[in-house]
Amino acid sequence: MCKVFVLDTDKRPLDPIHSAQARLLLRNKKAAVYRRFPFAIILKESRSDSPVSSIRLKIDPGAKITGIALVNDSTGEVVFAAELKHRGFAIRDALTSRRQLRRSRRNRKTRYRKPRFLNRTKPEGWLSPSLMSRVHNVESWVNRLRKFAPITAISVELVKFDMQLMRNPEIEGKEYQQGTLAGYETREYLLEKWNRQCAYCGVKDVPFQVEHIHPRSKGGSNSITNLTLSCEKCNVKKGTKDIKDFLKKDPTKLQKILAQAKKPASDAAAVNATRYKLLGVLKSTGLPVECGSGGLTKFNRTNQGLPKTHWIDAACVGQSTPTLNTKSIKALLITANGHGIREMCGTDKFGFPSRHRTNKQIHFGFQTGDIIKAVVTSGKKVGEYVGRVLCRATGSFDIATKTGRIAGISYKYCSAIHKKDGYSYGV
Repeated sequence: MCKVFVLDTDKRPLDPIHSAQARLLLRNKKAAVYRRFPFAIILKESRSDSPVSSIRLKIDPGAKITGIALVNDSTGEVVFAAELKHRGFAIRDALTSRRQLRRSRRNRKTRYRKPRFLNRTKPEGWLSPSLMSRVHNVESWVNRLRKFAPITAISVELVKFDMQLMRNPEIEGKEYQQGTLAGYETREYLLEKWNRQCAYCGVKDVPFQVEHIHPRSKGGSNSITNLTLSCEKCNVKKGTKDIKDFLKKDPTKLQKILAQAKKPASDAAAVNATRYKLLGVLKSTGLPVECGSGGLTKFNRTNQGLPKTHWIDAACVGQSTPTLNTKSIKALLITANGHGIREMCGTDKFGFPSRHRTNKQIHFGFQTGDIIKAVVTSGKKVGEYVGRVLCRATGSFDIATKTGRIAGISYKYCSAIHKKDGYSYGV
């Protein structure tokens, strides 16, 4: 398990400790639980003279999941690990749905306003809400972890694919558009785009070859949209055949490969679009920020024989990576859920009002999304229940536990463990 964060009475972060030490302090009433996720305790006496180690925060940004790790620079011990799941694509889909509803209303010439364009100027450096949500999620957790751990430096993977632009920041125009995507750059891009499996037979965990969908001998180009991954067996079998001839007996797979080839790597685009905005946010903390590349991360990980996970990739970011100790680490899984919606009136699929919401969100001191513990002492549902609560104005709550949803629990039996913060947690 990850180590436990410790604060002194002045809320100054101390060195994280083993969970057994934390249990001993809590049992002897020398400390109290300060926060559940991530788990932190606060001491009941000051430790102003206690020495503090240097801890580095490492981040591996991703479009869907961002890896986070806290590493002790001197010992190489990973003291905390987490994987943060973003909701950027969900935001994109919600905004697309809203835009379609509004355009539909305007096209029907109803009472709603006509589109106006003079009020749509965007500030410099503007990013779409789906992209900014990723930056804000990482920013929130950087600020949160700085309160619990003595972080003195930050390492972040700045670039994954665009190695040519990184080598020459002034490159532009024809030189950039006709630059070569060769070697590691091309392979890493294709591994991400084709889900690390053979496009023809779907085999995984074997050496892959870069293969032309439309063969060069028949006019195929070296464009990234004409490249795919293939195992040696399929590559030899296909040879110089056109893909339509090679897969004429399997038209479903043919259409799937052709569609995937034209599809842009949206994950890579999202990471590339937000990387400099995220770098600016990290620099604003005032801590020294080290930038690494995807190639260096992969080199550090394979050199130490570590498996590929998001949090291990994060621990391997940057030139400063020591020999890592990842023994018995279980990452905290964090899912961004948001804080709900602000609309006062829900609409049906045609855009007409279907339900109205109330302004009041807190009932009997609880809010939907809080993690609570309910100890029921009487009735048909006697027992202890821990989970996320769904509140009602009547005082009859539902609790989503690991084993299922428990309905009809009175607020009188409930006590809050972790207040709603827009995230859900697991291990």
